[in-house]
Amino acid sequence: METPVAPAAFEQHSGGTSTAAPVASASALFTAWARRHVVWIVIGALFAGMLVYVTVSKLQAPAETAVLSTRNPAPEGGMALAEILRRHGVTVTATDSLEATHAALAGSDHATLLLYDAHGFLEEEQLVGLAGAAGRVVLVAPRLRTLGALTQDIRPGGVVPEGTGTLEPGCGRADAQAAGPVSAGGFTYQGPELCYRTRPEGPGMVAGSRDGQLLVVGSTALLGNGLLDEEGNAALALRSLGTGQDLVWYTPGLGDIPAGNDAPTLDELAPPWLAFLGPWLSVVALLSMLWRGRRLGPLVFEPLPVVVKAAETAEGRARLYQDSRAVERAADNLRAGAMTRIARHFNLGAEADADAVVDAVSRRLGRPPQEIRTVLVDHRPQSEGQLVQWAQQIERLEEEATAR
Repeated sequence: METPVAPAAFEQHSGGTSTAAPVASASALFTAWARRHVVWIVIGALFAGMLVYVTVSKLQAPAETAVLSTRNPAPEGGMALAEILRRHGVTVTATDSLEATHAALAGSDHATLLLYDAHGFLEEEQLVGLAGAAGRVVLVAPRLRTLGALTQDIRPGGVVPEGTGTLEPGCGRADAQAAGPVSAGGFTYQGPELCYRTRPEGPGMVAGSRDGQLLVVGSTALLGNGLLDEEGNAALALRSLGTGQDLVWYTPGLGDIPAGNDAPTLDELAPPWLAFLGPWLSVVALLSMLWRGRRLGPLVFEPLPVVVKAAETAEGRARLYQDSRAVERAADNLRAGAMTRIARHFNLGAEADADAVVDAVSRRLGRPPQEIRTVLVDHRPQSEGQLVQWAQQIERLEEEATAR
């Protein structure tokens, strides 16, 4: 007995097959395309990964390798100075985010803030907020924007000349007088209070503001592990950073960039009419490709023969020899060609040497072998004029030898 549900089941099965067919076809095409281009896909993925890695690593180095990081034991790190400050009773709090820095400053009265913003991540509003929360600010090799946001008294003055060994205090500041000479390097500044000048009445490597609340140190190496034990570097660093009980050591990172300062997207940069015109242009381009592709058919690769006359080749090579003044090379080619043709005419074989060719021509023309050898083998033209005359002699000799 037949059941009435069989046709419905068949229709459902048939409909499911017709719907899945295009999906399966598209999946097969994509799989085939991916197999053909798997090498380029892998290369592209590796290149993109390397680009992202290099970009991120350049913008923000890990804490253990960053310049003046309190966890970096390398010569450019600040681990040694932080430990010395702690041994002298200073509480050093290392931070790498704006939020953590504000929290550390809020937990201490009149704390000193050491700020090293190597990449200029912080904006003016953020810098002003930090200066207001700190009792005193020490900037290390600040950028122009960072310096301009915090003070108008101190301005960039250049760089310390290369080859300068040490610099003398040259000022009445007590910290500099107690430290004595320090290692030279980095940047210099102009301001109301300058120490460690590169020349009399010139800019200094250390600058202070009028109110004494801001100190600028132009050299990261001066505070780094590598030079801390040289000259008066350690003394200057301790007296500059250890005036209070608390020191907040802040090195900004990528997370401190304000969210509102993100680069504009492509949609924001594009004109308004592009949102309407772009899809239409895409549709027109697709229809044009389909139309022209159906009319022209698939591409066919067909080799096109190129025929160059022997005379043109010989003339071109001769002009090259003439331009380079290669008289000897041209003579060797003429000699080799003539002897090859003569040997072929006398059936001497491909391995025949010059003596065999000379003997054959001498017997055919009845001339002394030495005369034939002089013209065919021994003569070496030294100029273009001699080359032309000798070429004519060889041509006549070849015509006479092969004419009989």
